[in-house]
Amino acid sequence: MNYTPYVLTPPCPQTGPAGTRDPRSPLRPENDLTSRWTPPKKKPATPTDVRRIVRLFRPYRGRLAVVGVLVALSSLVSVASPFLLKAILDTAIPQGRTGLLSLLALGMIATAVANGVFGVLQTLISTTVGQRVMHDLRTAVYERLQRMSLAFFTKTRTGEVQSRIANDIGGMQATVTSTATSLVSNATAVIASVVAMLALDWRLTVVSLLLLPVFVWVARKVGRERKKITTERQKQMAAMSAIVTESLSVSGILLGRTMGRSESLTRDFGTESERLVDLEVRSNMQGRWRMAVIGIVMSAMPALLYWAAGLTTGHGGPAISIGTLVAFVSLQQGMFRPTVSLLATGVQVQTSLALFQRIFEYLDLPVDITEKPDARHIERVRGDVRFENVEFSYDPENGAAPTLRSLDIDLPAGSSLAVVGATGSGKSTLSYLVPRLYDVTGGRVSIDGTDVRDLTFDTLSSAVGVVSQETYLFHASVAENLRFAKPDATDEEIRDAARAAQIHDHIDGLPDGYDTLVGERGYRFSGGEKQRLAIARTILRDPPVLILDEATSALDTRTEAAVQQAIDAVSAGRTTLTIAHRLSTVRDADQIVVLDAGRIVERGTHDELVALDGRYAALVRRDSLMTPAVT
Repeated sequence: MNYTPYVLTPPCPQTGPAGTRDPRSPLRPENDLTSRWTPPKKKPATPTDVRRIVRLFRPYRGRLAVVGVLVALSSLVSVASPFLLKAILDTAIPQGRTGLLSLLALGMIATAVANGVFGVLQTLISTTVGQRVMHDLRTAVYERLQRMSLAFFTKTRTGEVQSRIANDIGGMQATVTSTATSLVSNATAVIASVVAMLALDWRLTVVSLLLLPVFVWVARKVGRERKKITTERQKQMAAMSAIVTESLSVSGILLGRTMGRSESLTRDFGTESERLVDLEVRSNMQGRWRMAVIGIVMSAMPALLYWAAGLTTGHGGPAISIGTLVAFVSLQQGMFRPTVSLLATGVQVQTSLALFQRIFEYLDLPVDITEKPDARHIERVRGDVRFENVEFSYDPENGAAPTLRSLDIDLPAGSSLAVVGATGSGKSTLSYLVPRLYDVTGGRVSIDGTDVRDLTFDTLSSAVGVVSQETYLFHASVAENLRFAKPDATDEEIRDAARAAQIHDHIDGLPDGYDTLVGERGYRFSGGEKQRLAIARTILRDPPVLILDEATSALDTRTEAAVQQAIDAVSAGRTTLTIAHRLSTVRDADQIVVLDAGRIVERGTHDELVALDGRYAALVRRDSLMTPAVT
């Protein structure tokens, strides 16, 4: 079961365009000082990896069995054709038996038709199976990423994630679509051809197969070399994807143009693209000459066979009939194509192992926030929230200092709590713990007396709504963005939610009304309008616990007043936790907590804390100096 917060935008470790070639740029990957997720060190492919790849095809073994039957039939039919040719040359033509000649000729035509039909059916089934396997991989990776905690996404570039799903899985298309069929088909064809060649003449067969072990060794060596280059190429593609995602987003374009860096970003992207060109050329040309030599030797094999047959006859050995020799050469040439294809498939499989390993890295990511098998589902949540001796650190394994220390807060159902403090005091971190975007490292957070770690994700997602400072909207219509909170919401419910959020009149006045596209990240709307859309979305969800994470801190005072009206409407009757930047928004809170370095240093109502003349009073004085009067 998956849990995805429906309004919170994960904090980004970097903003604006990234991946530029300017060594001074803090946005270059190697200069990014934020903690980032890095994949484990690459290990050589093991039999376990191969078995794991084979297991991907297990659900489709019935269809693959049908492909195997078609392959066997195709191979048998292909082997029959040279024997028909031998009979034509050794019997039908020399003896003038036109009836037999006609039958044998029709037989050769029939084998060609049968091979064509079998080939089409093989392609249809194998392509379907391959695409289903790719679908399974894409879905499995996406499902695993949906289960990852917020920490993973704050340490990983969005373009890297997209590259794994698009480029890496897309790069395996040829392998998973045709490799299984190709291996079975070509292996069967080679085996059948060798058996038929032995039946015709064992001496010529030995001559034909002398160099085959060398060819296999060369192909394996080429495959290992290409695998290394493929790993580098996929990393470069991931880096380029990250650059495109960040620098061509609305925020990236705004930053690039206002900083006068558009030309520089284009130039740097071109440099990164040149790197990819070099890797692509190296990947395609690696071992090409060696594989070409194999092709040349195999193509020259008929001449060697004719020479060997002539020597055998010339030195008193048993004569080889013309029909036998022609049929043998036909079989040998028929074996040439599947042999080369087998070698090429071996190279492709080794190359694809690099892609599979990158995908398996994501599939093997540990999920640190999971739902317990016996997790409790609460049908009607009252909204009592408690923080009991809460400790939290973002990286406890590496000895990072705690962000929150020994927090005890009781927030009864229907009451309001405001959390204030200087930047970095732990205010937003506190809000992440209630919807379980992170798990506490000490103590516990409970809703209605139950530890949030013991609740089902469905209960948490329906119980806790979040409105953050950085509102995220999809590139879709207003109605679709609102309906994301409640897919089965009626049009009237959507309008009622918009009215409560003080945004209905504005939407209704647009030419397309609720069908208006909001644009990338909602940039067709102002900051205040986006905030009210987020509030409307939360109202539609109707959670008993509401978290407001500095929802008005980036707005001007006039817009803030309009948004605050919407917030007051949605907060009525709900348990509300407000992370406050502007203290004017929290004066009426039932309880105000002042954080400093992750600890509670003051607690009380607005009047009580002002009278105390401590940290909170100082913040109020500073806030009054910085906030202009509304005119």
